[in-house]
Amino acid sequence: MTHKLMRIVLSGGGTGGHIYPALALMNRIKEKYPDSEFLYVGTERGLESTIVPKAGVAFRSVKIQGLRRSLSPENLKTVYLMFKSISDSKKIIKAFKPDVVIGTGGYVCAPVLYAASKLGIPAIIHEQNSVAGVTNKFLSRFVDRICICFEDARADFAAYPEKIVFTGNPRAQEVASLKESADLKEYGLKEDLPTVLIFGGSRGAAKLNQSFVSAYPLFKNKPYQVLLATGEVHYEKVEQQISALPDRLDNIRILPYVHDMPKLFKRTDLIVSRSGATTLTEVMALGLPSILIPSPYVTNNHQQKNAESLVKNRAAEMILEKDLQAQTLFEAIDNLMMHEAARKEMAFQAKRMGITDASDRIIEVIMDLRK
Repeated sequence: MTHKLMRIVLSGGGTGGHIYPALALMNRIKEKYPDSEFLYVGTERGLESTIVPKAGVAFRSVKIQGLRRSLSPENLKTVYLMFKSISDSKKIIKAFKPDVVIGTGGYVCAPVLYAASKLGIPAIIHEQNSVAGVTNKFLSRFVDRICICFEDARADFAAYPEKIVFTGNPRAQEVASLKESADLKEYGLKEDLPTVLIFGGSRGAAKLNQSFVSAYPLFKNKPYQVLLATGEVHYEKVEQQISALPDRLDNIRILPYVHDMPKLFKRTDLIVSRSGATTLTEVMALGLPSILIPSPYVTNNHQQKNAESLVKNRAAEMILEKDLQAQTLFEAIDNLMMHEAARKEMAFQAKRMGITDASDRIIEVIMDLRK
């Protein structure tokens, strides 16, 4: 068999954290093997149904939903949809004839990669978090390789140590190779001031926004500037609250959303954010100091575990949401922004944790399976 990567099925859905690593991997494979062909299998309801076709990738969908944690009649429907989606996935895979099937997370991967394994096609799962998701735990028994980004994730796949490969996240390689950086003036910021970027994930985080609004006056006359990305749904409320304050500070800017975060990261001196896998991947790849505020509203509290992986390596600080208030937020930011040496040490440790050849490592895994 030729070692050209000709036909690959990608699957992953629900959130950008599952989709962007798959697309980053695809882009790197295309660079190395321009003849490769791709098919992406997702759901119509997930973000993948819009993001993937926009990226110019052939897209097919199966109908599947997650299990409810409580006893619910919906779970009977889920079981029915699982069997049907396995059957549909088999038809899609047989028609496309892939050399390998790769899943990057989300429940859509369950029928797609299970179908691949039953058809005898090499299958790989990629776990971005330090705590494995339910779908990847289920699939670990059936797939050929388990690619991980945090060493802590090994414990969740302890039954299959021979399958585990530490690769890192393809998004890291993509971000590390970025040549361009943002123009701070486009954000109403000064080019010559150290910059803090605060954001609560793509949708924003209400508690983080409100803590910042309360802390706003404390940033007066500081020798650095702050950009808060509130999230679209929170912007109007935050803007009204700040407009009602006695002083409008010229070293603070409020925006609803930042569209090209990695380019802005390259001009940022401190990140304050949630600790989703994609954000941490980018922070480590670029070697950035960060204050992490894990979302308490995620499965298995995986964002706190992600953050702890950096904290124990002195690569970040963490504030739990229950401890987040104006004073704690301001003090954490001000302490780091007024001590450049502390920021540099944190940045160094973050960079040490970053894996900037993740896609190439996964390509090696694929090649090994195709021998």
